[in-house]
Amino acid sequence: MEPEEAFGRVLRELRLARQLSQEALAFEADLQRNYVSLLERGQNSASLKTLFKLAPVLGVSVSNLLVQVEELMKMSARSRPKRKSAST
Repeated sequence: MEPEEAFGRVLRELRLARQLSQEALAFEADLQRNYVSLLERGQNSASLKTLFKLAPVLGVSVSNLLVQVEELMKMSARSRPKRKSAST
């Protein structure tokens, strides 16, 4: 799983846990709603400035937000079937 996809999934989960629409989250974080949508779909990378805007609205620290993304990526990597190495 790519970091953008993992971030988007965590962002969506946290947003829904706070019972916020994309529009409400965007408003509170001073972002555009379509940008929040792009982040959730993993089609954009969040800047450091954006992380610091989103985290307080989501009720988490920036570091906790990134830890959740990292944990999701680790879980995803563990669940992927191992590739067989090509014989040379």
